[in-house]
Amino acid sequence: MNDQLRFADSGEAADLAAFLGRLVHYDRAAAVRLQAGGGALAVFGRPPSFDILAIRTVRLAAPVAMPLDLTVSAGELLESVDEASAEATVPGPVTGPPWAGVLPPRGGWRQVPGLPGPEAMGAAVAAAVAEFRARDEALPPQHRTRSERDRIGREIWSRTLGDTELPLRAVHAAQSLGFLRPVRAAVPASAPAPLPGDPAPVALLAAGTWLRLRTPYGSVAMRRPGVTGGLGALQVRPV
Repeated sequence: MNDQLRFADSGEAADLAAFLGRLVHYDRAAAVRLQAGGGALAVFGRPPSFDILAIRTVRLAAPVAMPLDLTVSAGELLESVDEASAEATVPGPVTGPPWAGVLPPRGGWRQVPGLPGPEAMGAAVAAAVAEFRARDEALPPQHRTRSERDRIGREIWSRTLGDTELPLRAVHAAQSLGFLRPVRAAVPASAPAPLPGDPAPVALLAAGTWLRLRTPYGSVAMRRPGVTGGLGALQVRPV
């Protein structure tokens, strides 16, 4: 493969490197699916334990000559990113995990009302973390097991945010990945290119059985609560 990616500027390269670094932090063997078309590169990853897809879109210096769509090692791609020259080398493809064949739809997104602002979302995550720690510390020694901690975590992070269907775990994932930062009046030049019909700057979107929390710094997408099978058991189809 060894295709060369040329980003619009060094900031785009730095943002991509930061995103890949967070994925590798959670999973050293992380893989990402790349889709490039026109003047943008979309990078999809799945950090473990959150049960969401993370999406970062990066502007390219020029439209790609041929569409690019493959799954590669996140670590190898990270190592190839040269922020000074705003370039990266596409590693050879790897056998993708099941989620890599199941991506959110490209279009048909509509805004869902009821999403609190970024500050309120951050406060909700902080309160959930504090509750988990308090309940964990209150467990008797004989009950402080991995299964009991997992049960508490599932109970807390499955709660929905405000009047929406969005689970708190999706907001936690967005914050952990650096997507929930203070939004400036002007969206930064390195902000991900929105999909058709996207509002800005922070919004909850729905398309079919999918939900997507979009910010100027990236998106997290997931199947709506109650859809059988989560991400891993979906029918694999190209998108």
